[in-house]
Amino acid sequence: MLILPDAVAKIDAAAIQSGLSGYGLMTAAGLAVSACALKHYPEARRFVVLAGPGNNGGDAYVAARALRDAGCNVALYALRSEKPSTADAARARAESGMTPAQIEAYSPMSGDVLIDGAFGAGLTRAVPATLADLIDKVAIARIPVIAIDLPSGIDGRTGQVLGAAFRAERSVTFMALKPGMLLQPGRDHCGTVEIADIGISRRLVEAHRAGITINRPTIWTSVAGGHAVTTHKYSRGALVVFSGEAIHTGAARLSAEAGLRAGAGIVTIASPTAALAENAAHLTAVMQHPVDTLGDLETWLVDRRLGTFVLGPGFGIGQKARDFALALRDRKLVLDADGITSFRDDPETLFNAFAGETRLVLTPHEGEFARLLPDIAKDGSMSKVDKAVAAAKRANAAIIYKGSDTVIASPNGRAAINTNAPPSLATAGSGDVLAGICGALLAQGYPAYEAACAAVWHHAEAANRVGAGLTAEILAEQVRT
Repeated sequence: MLILPDAVAKIDAAAIQSGLSGYGLMTAAGLAVSACALKHYPEARRFVVLAGPGNNGGDAYVAARALRDAGCNVALYALRSEKPSTADAARARAESGMTPAQIEAYSPMSGDVLIDGAFGAGLTRAVPATLADLIDKVAIARIPVIAIDLPSGIDGRTGQVLGAAFRAERSVTFMALKPGMLLQPGRDHCGTVEIADIGISRRLVEAHRAGITINRPTIWTSVAGGHAVTTHKYSRGALVVFSGEAIHTGAARLSAEAGLRAGAGIVTIASPTAALAENAAHLTAVMQHPVDTLGDLETWLVDRRLGTFVLGPGFGIGQKARDFALALRDRKLVLDADGITSFRDDPETLFNAFAGETRLVLTPHEGEFARLLPDIAKDGSMSKVDKAVAAAKRANAAIIYKGSDTVIASPNGRAAINTNAPPSLATAGSGDVLAGICGALLAQGYPAYEAACAAVWHHAEAANRVGAGLTAEILAEQVRT
């Protein structure tokens, strides 16, 4: 479950209305932070606690007091000299019994651990220059940082850095994760995240959950049907993958192999005649069918068993890709790589062709997204989730907006952030494998959004099984659904 930063105050208010004390919640949060510090940094020579002007600073004052009471050496610094902006934070400062120094006075020492309570998830403006200077100072000295809620300088909604941001080793957050903890670069800045229970009812948090989710099997298990004893290869799903010319056939074979392992009953490579021999030399269970022209494809499409296609991996950019994609307007299509770029000058033709029931899945990485939807890509006010949802609505397609923080979105506004992918997926051909998995799940009857979510998750799980030394060929062999 995820919550947006602007929901935090609403949940706090609902909790207080239900009978909880605002100061009690702050105390629980601060104690959770101090417990994290004591557990993970028992060797610290000094805990440097940075308190901001709001409730995040109040949590910091509570943590400072608890660490001092535990016998630790504590140095307390305030972002501002004036009284905290909330009554609870002011009380926490007063009850800490400590007088904070100004942050400009801080000088890093060996053995320091910094507890960052300057700003929380609701920050929407650039951090003050004095804090930016401190962030640089801490980074240069390599001081470990524990962030309260999330590192100061990270936008809790978008994950973007607002001028400068601490890079924490650990973050202690409350109620639930925020999107900015999962979207880059926020994810890298948060380090290891723990969600502390501060006594707020799960029911209250659920009532304010975001429409965004973490990508997990609960999204698609309800649509993943089993197979009857009478199932045959076509009823399990027929998948077609288009091949490029003879010197560009490898990408299609990766997609086809992944599609077969992801459960499609029959996988066929639609190959140019000149590439048949090259493909045949590397294929066993995957079939082939010669397709050179649009007429060849239209003749073949008379066979209505051919319901799902992957177009783009190694195919080539241009009119042929556009013609083939538009010929498939009444079928299910995963459009990837060259297929996406082929529509950069006229994306609306593609979007209009696939209007109605969602049958199209687009799998752009950052560059392809910018080529297909430049206005959305350039909108600095939007998070990656916002952009993916806007793209899905415009294209009437499920969007797999790829990256280390892949976002999957549907035209009806649903969105999921993927979290299980290892860095080893950043290798040539891994996207071709993903396209094949997605095509296989579409062929088996998964709706477009669920197929996209499942494909991304299974793709990452395959990579996790491989571990170090991953190549796309090995990745395809490890696909399981």
